[in-house]
Amino acid sequence: MARRSVIITCAITGSLHTPSMSPYLPITPDEIVAESVAAAEAGASIIHLHARDPKDGRPTADPDVFMQFLPRIKQQTGAVVNITTGGGPGMTLDQRLAAAERASPEMTSLNMGSINNGLFAGARRIKDYRFDWEKPFLESGKTSYFENSFHNIETIMRRLGEGHGVRFEFECYDIGHIYNLAYMLDQKLYDGPLFLQFILGILGGVGAEIDTLC
Repeated sequence: MARRSVIITCAITGSLHTPSMSPYLPITPDEIVAESVAAAEAGASIIHLHARDPKDGRPTADPDVFMQFLPRIKQQTGAVVNITTGGGPGMTLDQRLAAAERASPEMTSLNMGSINNGLFAGARRIKDYRFDWEKPFLESGKTSYFENSFHNIETIMRRLGEGHGVRFEFECYDIGHIYNLAYMLDQKLYDGPLFLQFILGILGGVGAEIDTLC
C-alpha cells in the first residue's frame, strides 16, 4: 500500500470558546507557547493561533499580545505558524489583520464568507461563569453575525497574499463558501496549492454529517 502524507493542524485556543467551557483553554502567552510546543512535539505541523487577553481570556486582536508568543513558538518548533484573520466577534477588518501584517507569517486563516455563529446555544450549558464577559459574548450570537464579504475576502488576499506572500487556510463553514473560493480563483486572486478546512456543526453553518462532508 502506498504511503500517504498527513498534515495535522492544531488550533491552540480558537476564538469562540470561553474559559468557563474548559479549565484547559490556554489564555496567557506562556500557556499558548507551552501548548503549541506540546502540539508540535505530538506531531502537529501547523499551529493555528488566536490571542487572548491574559487577564480574563477574552479574544484580542492586539498585535503586541501576539508578539508575546509568536517568536517563541517559531524558535521552539519547526511548525508552520498560522494566524487567524477571523479574529473574534465584533472586531473590524483592520483589527483582524493587524497581527498578521506585523508578523508576516507563512500562513493565515481566511473565512470564505459571512456566517451566523449560534454561540448562544453554548451559553445554556454553562452554569458558573469565571468572567463576566463570557455570557454576553456567547449570547451575542443571537443578534450578530461574522462578516466576511466578497470585498473583505479580496482585501485579505491582496493585503496578505500579495503584500506579505502569505498562503491561506481557506475556512469553509458552509457549502456556499466553497463556491466563493472558486470565484476568487477564477479572478486570479490566488494560485494555490489549496488548503481547505471544513468547519462542521456550528449552528448557522453546515451540519456535521457524513453525506454533507462527501
